[in-house]
Amino acid sequence: MPVDEDLNKLCELVPGDSPLIEVRNSPLHGRGLFTTRAIPKDTYIIEYIGERVAKDEAQRRGLELYAESEKTGGAAVYMFTLNDEWDLDGDRPDNKARLINHSCDPTCEAQQCQEDRLWIVSLRDLGEGEELFFNYGFDLETYEDHPCLCGSDRCVGYILGEEYWPELKKIQAALD
Repeated sequence: MPVDEDLNKLCELVPGDSPLIEVRNSPLHGRGLFTTRAIPKDTYIIEYIGERVAKDEAQRRGLELYAESEKTGGAAVYMFTLNDEWDLDGDRPDNKARLINHSCDPTCEAQQCQEDRLWIVSLRDLGEGEELFFNYGFDLETYEDHPCLCGSDRCVGYILGEEYWPELKKIQAALD
């Protein structure tokens, strides 16, 4: 995957930011990230930064934030799985990448580049001013808790990893 050396140096100086994106209001959900110029496929756009936390601590934080969101209507869980032992908690204001919205038809994906570094990488050529999306990839266990409103032609109705879509279709067919 190509990495522009100047961009890589800038991201090292300003972690969690990138000259390729800006934060704007999203027609889909609250705020989102939008391109500041055309971006080719396979470009490292922005690093997803955060605190490396053990799985049990990540679970505790996630449940606490979910309970809070039930009361307030907000949602702010920014955990990324790193491996079987560790997650990355991106809940910090200098992590602009946390504002990328979900879509069942994503324009980007998260790629782990080192042991605990995640980058948002373009899946296709992107135009200037285009909103970035990635599939949050939730599992099937609690799919009903995560309805999707992305509006894409590929939307399956829930924020769910694509590998779970066939099983979701079976579940939905059984309910019909």
